[in-house]
Amino acid sequence: MYLDLCSPRTIKELLDRYGLAPKKGYGQNFLTNPMVPEAIADAAADASGECKAVLEIGPGLGVLTRELGERFSSVVAVEIDRGLIPLLEETLGEYENVRVINEDFMETELTELLHENFGDARPAVCANLPYYITTPIIMKLLEDCPYSCGLPYTSITVMVQFEVADRIAAKQGSADYGAITAAVGLRCSVKKVLTVSPGSFYPPPKVTSAVIQLVPHEKGIYSVYENAPEDREECESFGRRVSELVGAAFSMRRKTLVNALASVYPKEKTLTALESLGMRADIRGERLSSRDFCALADILEKI
Repeated sequence: MYLDLCSPRTIKELLDRYGLAPKKGYGQNFLTNPMVPEAIADAAADASGECKAVLEIGPGLGVLTRELGERFSSVVAVEIDRGLIPLLEETLGEYENVRVINEDFMETELTELLHENFGDARPAVCANLPYYITTPIIMKLLEDCPYSCGLPYTSITVMVQFEVADRIAAKQGSADYGAITAAVGLRCSVKKVLTVSPGSFYPPPKVTSAVIQLVPHEKGIYSVYENAPEDREECESFGRRVSELVGAAFSMRRKTLVNALASVYPKEKTLTALESLGMRADIRGERLSSRDFCALADILEKI
């Protein structure tokens, strides 16, 4: 029997049958607007090219998983909530191309997870992310992978809190521009796909959501900064230095870059580096693009 997983009544009946309830600790808000999972799956499929494999983080009741199963030949879904596993066996039972893994994504070894399930293929990544752990999951997807080449995904299509989407897609120098903006910019381009109202969920959250898509730069950090070290190990070290520099630059947002970096680099050294790049001594982190952070890290290492 076909289950309408976007029906609040069906959702309640399923949860009751398995003795479950939405868990605030896991940020569980289940989709009730069928247009949303369709839009996420379509965006991921459109960006996937010839590779029709996808990794889903947090399938919940399986509403997005089913849409992915219609568009991809291989779907691997990682679910932290053990109680949802038997429920997912029911809702996804007809999809032989779907595999559900009961693990905490944040505790997985990402390279191993990808290799075991997709081999050398580059899957798409999709998720309706819990608000409380959005940034850590995105940063894991970015930073647990080499800087010297493109990310091992065709795209990352995720639903996040609307304000987080604004920060990730913010323009250099704007009030929303921050560490996650610069960090994402090192690895990906960003586009907004869809705005999602609170009424599209059960139970409804208190905030509006948005679907965004991150498309990895083809040449990794070289796509942003052509002067990154050619040697792979040196490039990885350089990428980590840039990421650390970004984090330090926004750790004290109201301070100038010279003062924000004082715990990492002597002020005179930072001033010399800024001068060599033609930047003002009182510049703040939000004025630097991802490429600017690369150039600054490069010069700081050399002087």
